Amino acid sequence: MVNYSLGEMERGLSGVEYQRYSRHLLLPGFTPESQQKLSSAKVAVVGAGGLGSPILQYLAAAGVGTLTVIDADLVDSSNLQRQVIHCEAAVGTSKVASAARAVHALNQAVHVREVPEVLTPANALATLAGHDLVLDGTDNFPTRYLVSDACEILNVPLIWGSILAFDGQVAVFFGDEGRGVTYRDVHPRPPEPGEVPSCSEAGVLGPLVGVIGSTMAMEALKVLTGLGSPLYGRIQLYSALTGDWTRIDVARRKDRAPVTEIEDLVETCGFPAVEASGAAPVRAEVLSPAEALREAATGRLLIDIREESEAAEGMLPHAVNIPKTQLMEFARGERAGVGPLSEVGDLHGAILHCAGGARSAAAQAELATLGIEVANMAGGYVASVTLRP
Repeated sequence: MVNYSLGEMERGLSGVEYQRYSRHLLLPGFTPESQQKLSSAKVAVVGAGGLGSPILQYLAAAGVGTLTVIDADLVDSSNLQRQVIHCEAAVGTSKVASAARAVHALNQAVHVREVPEVLTPANALATLAGHDLVLDGTDNFPTRYLVSDACEILNVPLIWGSILAFDGQVAVFFGDEGRGVTYRDVHPRPPEPGEVPSCSEAGVLGPLVGVIGSTMAMEALKVLTGLGSPLYGRIQLYSALTGDWTRIDVARRKDRAPVTEIEDLVETCGFPAVEASGAAPVRAEVLSPAEALREAATGRLLIDIREESEAAEGMLPHAVNIPKTQLMEFARGERAGVGPLSEVGDLHGAILHCAGGARSAAAQAELATLGIEVANMAGGYVASVTLRP
């Protein structure tokens, strides 16, 4: 399904390339033209984290000619448990820059286009246009829908992967001009805020991202070269605990109209909007549970933004429970400071926590857009349990 021009294919492989990719060329059906297709391919990888790490490493090693790496995040020490493309020296630096260095160290012939920006409804089509294939290794629902919709509009194949705790999923989506299966056929309704936990709440076993990311890279080589049967209309489910793979066949929903314009799902899925810009990402304050508890004991405001039903099961010492929705309404001046809010006063410098850290990180980002800087307690209430008697 990927087309290449005669000019892109007429160069032929050099002697160095024959040597480098000799193990490919020994495979039945893998011809020099197959390798040339990889060398001529332009592939966009959305996310340079857990899934992006093996994807980028294997595509670079395979000789994919152009890799566009899209990620606005900085490398954090908590990433190193699974994001193997980054090293300790890269902590605090741009993920796309770190990934580009690793790719060039592996294969200098690969051209890397660095996009250290958030993919948004405003820039998605322009950023992804011109690519032969897109791989989505992101971990939030707004971006997953955004990438799928953009690929459907651009009629570009999309390889999608997802991981959580001990389980992973892989699929190949392709709109095929209104005939094929996309992410919206599998997940027609975006989840409500807090309905599905993130990796920061549920955790993820490090090697799992290697299994799923490598599988995504394998599917990419199949799509780009025409070898084998890519996972069109199929989802592969993997359990790290049992080692089992399960296949689910999926079909296009008969009542679904083709996507023709980009929809902004940020508010629907409960994630804060992020402005795309060329500026370096701001490194927000993140505290460990132990640090947060020490700060709270000295009088620093600790706000539990879980729902009241969650807080009823237990709260941290010195914490005040203000659900996220109420806190944001108060911050925007839409809610009076009564009840627990009367204890808040100035939000600047407060510490937020939720169940696992995802909602509080989202609230931290939202407050930052209002000019209010707060800290986030990594791991949330769940991570703090082992610190209390």
